[in-house]
Amino acid sequence: MPKPPLQKYKIVLIYAGWWLLWFLDQAFVLVQIGFDWQSSIIDAGVTQVVLALAGYAINTSMHSYQPSKKNSLYVFVWSIALAALCVFIQHLILIDLLAEVADYKLFLENSLVVRGAFAWLMIMLIAVLTWSWVYVGDQQESEKRKQDSERLAREAELSSLRLQLQPHFLFNSLNSISALVGTQPEQARTMIHQLSDFLRGTLGKDDRQLISLAEELKHLELYLAIEQVRFGHRLTSIIEHDEKCLNLKLPALLLQPIVENAIKFGLYDHVGDITISVKSKVENEKLIIEVRNPFDPMTSQPRKGTGFGLNSIQRRLYLLYAQNDLLTTQTENTVFITLLKIPQ
Repeated sequence: MPKPPLQKYKIVLIYAGWWLLWFLDQAFVLVQIGFDWQSSIIDAGVTQVVLALAGYAINTSMHSYQPSKKNSLYVFVWSIALAALCVFIQHLILIDLLAEVADYKLFLENSLVVRGAFAWLMIMLIAVLTWSWVYVGDQQESEKRKQDSERLAREAELSSLRLQLQPHFLFNSLNSISALVGTQPEQARTMIHQLSDFLRGTLGKDDRQLISLAEELKHLELYLAIEQVRFGHRLTSIIEHDEKCLNLKLPALLLQPIVENAIKFGLYDHVGDITISVKSKVENEKLIIEVRNPFDPMTSQPRKGTGFGLNSIQRRLYLLYAQNDLLTTQTENTVFITLLKIPQ
């Protein structure tokens, strides 16, 4: 997984600081053994620079091949080979630089095994850290791809659900206009203008998932005006809200299908007039919207169709908020209640 320049810069500083710490530690130990500061600094400097280069080599190779469990033997063998190479190069350089220092040659020969073991441990440590870094990076990249894929799928489904709404309402309205053209042309003309206003406002929301309650209620009123033309005096609507609710957000075009559902199951099962009420309030940092309509429990039953029903609305809310309890329904005697809870 590629790292940003600033992150690479920090890693280089940490890596250099790590080997500087070991350089100072080794120089101090050599001084305690009895060597002078100059010889100790040369020995420590050569040793740690060679080890740093070996660590960089194994780090680079593991980034290139990204080893897994099946080729862990490769890492083990490569670390041993690098450790041996480090000891060989350290011996070659130090014996040339410090050959004149008393007792240093014997000390160097006797310390080769310790140097090799230390080099192997340091190289293996870098290998394990690199392996972990690569693994975690791959996991994060994989998780990011998964989240992006899920987000795109969720957005595609949301767009599909919203596209279902517009043709559904448009076809119903056109059928109503068609029925009015012959008998009530003035009402048909009024309904065409109202439908035009409604669709014009709808087009402005294509790129927005959330809008204010004020905007949603404005379009709901346009929808109810269209339905008023269809049903005349039989349909009465009441819209109530707290002023502080108007700027709260909710999914665009959410209320119209709910009210449509209320009208369908209210008017179709009654011979008299009905009242549809829509009330909004704020409660526990949620926008609460309650839609009420009368219904006859003896005659009311689900009707088949391809409309944008409550199940689709619940699915849309789940995709946006990852909660399944934001839309609930209940009955009180002969009143059907749809309750929405929109998190803010």
